[in-house]
Amino acid sequence: MSKMEEVRTLRGDPGIHYNCAQAVFIPFAKDFGLDRDTAFALSSQFGSGMGMGSVCGALTGALMVLGLKGGTPAQRTALIRAFREAHDGELDCAALLKIDRDKGNKDKKPHCDRMVYDAVQILEAILGEE
Repeated sequence: MSKMEEVRTLRGDPGIHYNCAQAVFIPFAKDFGLDRDTAFALSSQFGSGMGMGSVCGALTGALMVLGLKGGTPAQRTALIRAFREAHDGELDCAALLKIDRDKGNKDKKPHCDRMVYDAVQILEAILGEE
């Protein structure tokens, strides 16, 4: 199963809510010898912009992966820049949700799913993965 397929499975699981950071981070965890429970716990506090509408959890999860992969400052900058460019210049959860609501989208889940999928696609492009 590809990372994106696993991400989609996590976001679609009706039995457990995986926040955006968890949905990005967990599929990569085994690459670093982390079990699913540890990855779940490590990323648990980063959803909903650290629970206060700050930096999007999907971006935070991607940054956690980049850190474990030994990413460079240039890769971090590229990740943040690409995420910002894809989302109207915003990084914060609250601002991203407001933009989506202003566009007439009332359901939060599809919006957050898009943030997660975008973060993983950008991360994989930066890391040269498929």
